[in-house]
Amino acid sequence: MPLSERMYCAQQINIPPALPDILKQFTKAAIRTQPPDVLQWAAAYFSALSEGEPLPVTDRLETSVTTQKTGCTLTPGLLKVLHKQLSSKKNISREELEKKWKGLGLPVEQFDTLLTLGNFSSEVEWMNFFALGCSALGGTIISALKFACEILSEDTVSQATQIPFDTFASLYTYLAQLDGDIPQEEIDNFLTRRGGMVQPADFTDLDV
Repeated sequence: MPLSERMYCAQQINIPPALPDILKQFTKAAIRTQPPDVLQWAAAYFSALSEGEPLPVTDRLETSVTTQKTGCTLTPGLLKVLHKQLSSKKNISREELEKKWKGLGLPVEQFDTLLTLGNFSSEVEWMNFFALGCSALGGTIISALKFACEILSEDTVSQATQIPFDTFASLYTYLAQLDGDIPQEEIDNFLTRRGGMVQPADFTDLDV
């Protein structure tokens, strides 16, 4: 004989007052971010929410985040999300980075490729990984630096994508040395001509 289901009356069902707004914000975030795996992303979203961490949510809807042939891949918006989540630490564990990466539904193959390119071990220097992420977006050092300016720029009003010189110098030096084809003297000479805030127009003459 089947057990009868317990019946609840309306007075016994307690809906937390904050729940409707939480679900509303979650729905908006999902629409804007367009995660390929909603369940995996939802777990990352509510985990970050409960811990008071930056949410895995893009600032705006990006087109062509996923395609039928290639699936999800890294985009400027998703790299910016990772930067918000991880940039508070200079070094992070590979496990933590992989958890955040997978939470956005990004392919493990691309993650492994970036780790191999950077020759990272169990500890990953975030800004170096970030530089490689920009390189994956752009394909060349110039394009990578442009993406870095766009992602790191704090000016969201005038859209003047510029970053501090020290940050630019660190990213450029790392990518140039990793490239191996740019002499150290050329790297040093280029950096001595720059200073202050840096924007894409400042390095369009780079032969890289």
